[in-house]
Amino acid sequence: MPIHTVRTTPIDGQKPGTSGLRKKTAVFRRPHFLENYVQSIFDGIGGVEGKTLVIGGDGRFFNDAAIQIILRMASANGATKCIVGQGGILSTPAASHLIRLRKADGGLILSASHNPGGANADFGLKYNGPNGGPASEAVTDKIYQRTKTLDLYKICAADDVDLGAIGMQSLEDMAVEIVDPVADYADLMQTIVNFDKIRALFSGGFTMCFDAMHAVTGPYAHTILEDMLGAPKGTVLNGTPSPDFGKGHPDPNPIWAKELMNRMYGADAPDFGAASDGDGDRNMIVGRAAYVTPSDSLALLTAHAHLAPAYRGGLAGVARSMPTSRAVDRVAESLGIACYETPTGWKFFGNLLDAGKVTLCGEESAGTGSDHVREKDGLWAVLLWLNILAETKKSVSDLMADLWAAHGRCYYARFDYEDVESDKANTMIDALRAKLPTLAGAKIGAMTVAAADEFSYLDPVDGSVSSGQGLRVAFEGGARAVFRLSGTGTQGATIRLYLEQLETDPHHLQDDPETVLANVRNAALEISDLQAITGRHAPDVIT
Repeated sequence: MPIHTVRTTPIDGQKPGTSGLRKKTAVFRRPHFLENYVQSIFDGIGGVEGKTLVIGGDGRFFNDAAIQIILRMASANGATKCIVGQGGILSTPAASHLIRLRKADGGLILSASHNPGGANADFGLKYNGPNGGPASEAVTDKIYQRTKTLDLYKICAADDVDLGAIGMQSLEDMAVEIVDPVADYADLMQTIVNFDKIRALFSGGFTMCFDAMHAVTGPYAHTILEDMLGAPKGTVLNGTPSPDFGKGHPDPNPIWAKELMNRMYGADAPDFGAASDGDGDRNMIVGRAAYVTPSDSLALLTAHAHLAPAYRGGLAGVARSMPTSRAVDRVAESLGIACYETPTGWKFFGNLLDAGKVTLCGEESAGTGSDHVREKDGLWAVLLWLNILAETKKSVSDLMADLWAAHGRCYYARFDYEDVESDKANTMIDALRAKLPTLAGAKIGAMTVAAADEFSYLDPVDGSVSSGQGLRVAFEGGARAVFRLSGTGTQGATIRLYLEQLETDPHHLQDDPETVLANVRNAALEISDLQAITGRHAPDVIT
């Protein structure tokens, strides 16, 4: 079949965010939009001639059609081989593992993560490098610069590849290998956690509910939890991936995973509950009537990771994104290991992991991971929790109570103001930024400002600097407020306000978080003038 060289012109709006390019599905389906961006990726990484790529996605609407386009373009650009998950399915952590396992030159992951799917919803595409992690800012900048000058793309005229048939196929001179999306990932998990201990846990009557949210983790959870570990059939809910995620929002938090929360807070609640998101890299943990914040989950896993075989020798260090609560900092200090604070975006953990400076890392946005891959990994976090539960024989509630008793409790909440008019959101951030140098010592309601700044990150591995990474206001008494504009939405702007209050009094470790955070919340809203500038008097989502 002939290779077509298609003349094109640059298309606006193709600047990647913290996790690739995300847009409305309809935008990606416009003439040349996907093709332009794919060619810009290929050109931005120095071409794909002679290279091997891993390709897969979360199964959302347009996933399979987009993969066929990417394969034809990879062939036309001289790629030697593409390794594709059967049915076009690969969870993001599984894709990261496959890149590393096969020593591929990188991968293209099709997902908008926890954003809704469907013809009228969201779609996304990102490039991961040879280490299996999201492309660095230097690479994404090259991709973006290429989108602004692109004048042609290459694509071959060929029939569709059969994505359902495991085995080798060809597309012109390029080999296409369709692989079981679960098998290699399941093998990896057996080297990290103690499957025998977890099997014994389930055989002893331990009960669990895992909500796959009609997303990519379903097949992985069915295979690993039910088939390999012996959890009863029915443990996994909503386990078949759907192009529109069952018309739901595949974001594992108490708002969107309502079915799971209802079960876990019901009269006959299982011992343990968990959920994962659209592409399988995020997780939610909940015990019987005991929701665990992602920040606390990272701290708990850090404190008990040594109970799993892969971490028996201890952790090299840990890392968290700046808005994540400082609970893990306190655990790390007690263990005598380093704790790094990075900007939001998993790519910032990559250098630390590659350099061996950290073993675990996590974000407040329900992402947790370790050095086994270069992405956050939802099901891995669930399995590590199960390993800890099996070894300690304690409930989730008891484990959290022990953690807080030993290290204090960082009460925490995130307020999301979604689809704010961009000019209003930027006006608020700019006005607050201008105030930062004058805030230290100011009394705001019941709070006194201790320090205020804009977070800038100096990478300890390569010396690169990332500035403008969020506005921080620290208060006396261990409270903190952080303001960021999110880079993961597809329209308007999302203002994220993060609230934190440290409590070490043993008599106040089980208080109501909303009550504990009221003073820092009120101070943050007053300092920022958020309500007056944006017209928003309440957040859309509180987690």
